[in-house]
Amino acid sequence: MNAKILYAEDEEQTRSLVAEELRQEGYVVDPAEDGEAAIALLAGRSYDLLLLDIRMPKKTGLDVLSYLRGQNRHPRVIMLTAVDDLASAIQAVKLGANDYLTKPFRLEQLLAAVERILHR
Repeated sequence: MNAKILYAEDEEQTRSLVAEELRQEGYVVDPAEDGEAAIALLAGRSYDLLLLDIRMPKKTGLDVLSYLRGQNRHPRVIMLTAVDDLASAIQAVKLGANDYLTKPFRLEQLLAAVERILHR
């Protein structure tokens, strides 16, 4: 069975490119344009992995993590953050994120992190 990934990223071009790359690797991907859309998807589905941008409009990646904790759900999570957002990435790990990548990242880095986290 192919792993299901929720990918929340507010930058449309990045979201489309990364989602397509993940699909080519055999993953089932649900893209979300912000944290609010991610929470809406999480309300009705479960995922093997979440890729969450920390800074998004409406609700941030940290808001999504807090929502999950409130639901007592602990999926595997990789946070995506700008270099100047390192404190937020550390906070995300404290909230239960498994890893974080700093932007801009190479697709190979992301794919390696996805594989590593899914096969722990």
